[in-house]
Amino acid sequence: MPLRVRLRINMIGPRAGKGPDTVLGTCDSDAMRPTCSLYIDTGYLLASAATRVTGTSLRNGINVEYSRLIDTLIETAEKLSGLPTLRVHWYDSADNGVPNPLQQRIGELAKVKLRLGRFGVNGEQKGVDLRIGLDLVAHARNNTSDVFFLVSGDDDLTEAVEEAQVHGVQVILLAVPTADGKSHGVSRHLIRAADDLHRIDGLALDESILKVERQPAPKPSAPVTAKPGPPKPAPRTPLDAAAASAAARATPAPAPTGVLAYSSTTGSVAHVLPEFDDAAHEQVIDGVVDRVLSAFRKSATPEETAALESTRPSIPRDIDRALLLDASEAMDRYTVDERIRFRLRARFWERYDLG
Repeated sequence: MPLRVRLRINMIGPRAGKGPDTVLGTCDSDAMRPTCSLYIDTGYLLASAATRVTGTSLRNGINVEYSRLIDTLIETAEKLSGLPTLRVHWYDSADNGVPNPLQQRIGELAKVKLRLGRFGVNGEQKGVDLRIGLDLVAHARNNTSDVFFLVSGDDDLTEAVEEAQVHGVQVILLAVPTADGKSHGVSRHLIRAADDLHRIDGLALDESILKVERQPAPKPSAPVTAKPGPPKPAPRTPLDAAAASAAARATPAPAPTGVLAYSSTTGSVAHVLPEFDDAAHEQVIDGVVDRVLSAFRKSATPEETAALESTRPSIPRDIDRALLLDASEAMDRYTVDERIRFRLRARFWERYDLG
């Protein structure tokens, strides 16, 4: 509701014929000017934009012009609401909650408020959705803005959206469009809770988010060496014949029925899992792994490739996150179970070695 504010201005000091405390005047003012605010889940925004551009959520596969991107979001919100933007809240994760140089530059942009969570032990985001939810409710309670635009698809924000609406605020979702124009990765529960759902202009997004493609370094030519001839057989002895006969009678060891799966953070063997024999899931997993590997190879510098190989059998946090997000989307699941997670990580190195 509009607030009616009465301003009383006092001036301290003697004036002729008047006391030291003199009222110069009063005025009435209607409510603060209506505004809209943006709440941006950076993980969702960049992963979805990367999927639109490269086919995978690997954030290293895109170059982002952040100032232009934020301007695009502001223009979208103002066009939809007809209101000026009060503030852009930018939520991201950081090591120990300390902003990196890029995040510092983003926080210095006009109207942008940087809000940071942290990375968990396994590389997942911690505290980001909680910060968004708390801010939505607190800002709605304090009548900070009239319309909230939420750039996220996280199911965990559903209750926070509903609580903000209790205080009279409209909450509208802004989704990243896929290459075929659909909303990318937005929870059905969140859609039902929000007042409306709009997609960000895909062409405007494409102007600020570009695919990274580096020319692969030429492979050094292998030196030509003469092929060695077949080795000469060693003369057989009675002991050699006895050993060969024993080997022929031995029962072969059974083939392994599991695969080694590695932790994405420590690189230690986590489990030996039963053979993953679901052909449909196997094809999906290989497709996800191949797309992430393709995006990485096209965007990675020689230093990044060397760093990846030096962490083996661990998988770097950004690649692991892309594998899990892409698998979740490909399998139409909000989360993927541990069996699929381990298979994704094991297949990553298997496919990597295939070149």
